[in-house]
Parts: sequence; C-alpha cells; structure tokens
Amino acid sequence: MEKPKFPSFHVRIDPSDYEPAAIAQKESLTAMRDSQSFWRDGFGRLLRNKIAMASLVVIILFIIGAFIVPSLYPYSYEQQIRGSENLKPMQYSQAEQQRIANGESVFPHIMGTDQLGRDTMIRLLMGSRISLLVGIIASGIILIIGSVFGSIAGYFGGNTDLIMMRIVDIIYTVPDILIIILLTVTLKFPLRNLAENVSAFAWINVVGVSLICIFVTFSLLYWVGMARIVRAQVLSLKQQEYVTAARALGASHSRIIRRHLLTNCIGTLIVTTTLQIPTSIFTESFLSFLGLGVAVPMPSLGSMASDALSGMRSHPHRLIAAAAMICLMILSFNLLGDGLRDAFDPKLKQGEEGHADAGAQKE
Repeated sequence: MEKPKFPSFHVRIDPSDYEPAAIAQKESLTAMRDSQSFWRDGFGRLLRNKIAMASLVVIILFIIGAFIVPSLYPYSYEQQIRGSENLKPMQYSQAEQQRIANGESVFPHIMGTDQLGRDTMIRLLMGSRISLLVGIIASGIILIIGSVFGSIAGYFGGNTDLIMMRIVDIIYTVPDILIIILLTVTLKFPLRNLAENVSAFAWINVVGVSLICIFVTFSLLYWVGMARIVRAQVLSLKQQEYVTAARALGASHSRIIRRHLLTNCIGTLIVTTTLQIPTSIFTESFLSFLGLGVAVPMPSLGSMASDALSGMRSHPHRLIAAAAMICLMILSFNLLGDGLRDAFDPKLKQGEEGHADAGAQKE
C-alpha cells in the first residue's frame, strides 16, 4: 500500500528580516506609555486643567485672607470706631484725618465701615473664615456618616440594604429649615446655661446656638446623598476577586469595608466631598441671611449681606462685596470639584481614551 503524498513546502528566509531595527522603527512600535499610579495620573490630569488650577489658586487666596490676614490687620471685626460710621472705601473720618494731619499713621478702611463704625474689610475676611470652616467641617461630617452608612448598606445588601435605604428615603423628605428652627428653639436655653456655667463650653456664646444647630442638621440630614453614592460604588466593588479572596482568607467585614472597599472609593469620596463644600457654604450663608446663623457680633457673609440691604442705595458696595465673595467662593469650589471629577473618575477617563482611539482610527 502506497503512502499518501503530502505537498512539500519551501520556506524562503530573507536575511534582511533579522537585521537589528533602527531607532525610528523602535519608536514607531512603542505603543504603551510608562506605567503611572492612580494618584500620579490623576494629579497630572488635574494640573493640565487650567480652570481647576485657577480655582485652586483662588481658594488658596481665600484661605490666606481668612486665616492669616486677620491676625495682621490693625482692626478687629467687633471694634467700633466712633465717628467712623458709614464710611466709603478708602475714606477717613474727621478724627482720623486730624490724626493724619498731626503726623500719625492711620491704616485706611479699604472697604469702608458699616453703620456701627466697624471696618468692613476685616468683617468680610472673618465672614469668609466662618464660611470656609462651616463648609469644611460640615463636609467632613457628611463624609464620615455617609461613607459608613452607605458602605454598610452596599456591602451586606439584602434586607439590611432595603431597610437602610428606606431610612435614607424618609430623611430626604424632612425639611432642613424646619429642623434648624426647631433645634434652635429647643436647644437655645440649655446650651446657653451650659456655656454660662461651664467654662469649657464658653465658645458656644461666641459662635451662637444657631450655628451649632446647623452642624447638627448637617449630621442628621445632609449625608444621604453621600450614602447613596458610596452604596452604588460598594455594590459594584464587592463582586471583585480581591474581595472574594479577602473573605476566603478570613478577613472581617469591617476590615474588608475599610481596607478594600472604601479605599477603592477614595477618588469618588474626594470628588463628592469637594462638591459638598460649596453646598454647605451656600446653606450657611442662606441661613445667616435669614438670621439663623452665627451670633452677633461674629460676622458671616450671609448676615453681612442681610445688614447691607438697609443701606443698599447709599452704600451698595457692602452688599456687592459680600455677595461677590459668596459667589466667587462657591464657584471656585464647584470648578475645582469638576476638575477633580474629570481627573479621578476612571469611567470618564476610559470614555475619553475610547473617543481618542476612535478618532485616531478614523484618521
């Protein structure tokens, strides 16, 4: 029996195919960039965002003006200068003009004075300090409560998630202004008695009961948005292999939530917290405008705008200055938050790279 004949193949080897590649050919074949960490890549994208960096510079200037400049300023926010009521910007009273004529050095009232003779500029700076502190502290409270609540609901799921999310839905329906008014009326006298009888709580009279009630309201109501965002992130992350491996190794639930789930949500937490700061600032300014904010004589941008309404025709710069600082502060934090979201959102990053690759293929 004859064996089947197979067609013979002839391979021709070209020696030029095995010559070392030139430098230009190596560069054209380099398709991958250098590996970067999540934070390095995110901050690199943030630095290339000119609008976000300009907003960061404005925020730094606000922080310097609110926390450093008042210690160097010659006037204090509660100081009333007799004879210097209702001065316009860069204007001196008659007594101050007489002192200047006698050779004394008098620091000018850059933004004028109010109806009580208090320097407007230092009050604007102190009001900015109050707004920044309220925004940062309130956002920190919201971050802690919201991340803990949302991570627990998303991790355990089932009936636990169902009950906790129904609590969130109920809290969404509670009006915050009503809660602040009720807390102010309820806690007014107990907190004042505590401040008068215990020296350690004397600061309550300085900041005011209403401001404390604002923080309590933030702790009770404003964390629900953060909780929903964290829950959604945890629901998608808990199915990953590293979470399954941690469970197989015997890691506790609290360790998995802290070390694996919340750690991988850190980008989202930073962005959400940054965007929460302007919301807190606006809420405090709005409540201070209604008279539910800081105690007199502590200034707030909202209370200064409210006081400036009576002299809006004769001294409009007071209202314009307070409103402009509120708008600029909120706008800067919003733009910075948008820049952080663009820099640290992996889904958005993948979408942008996909569009870039599609455009390159079309070309």
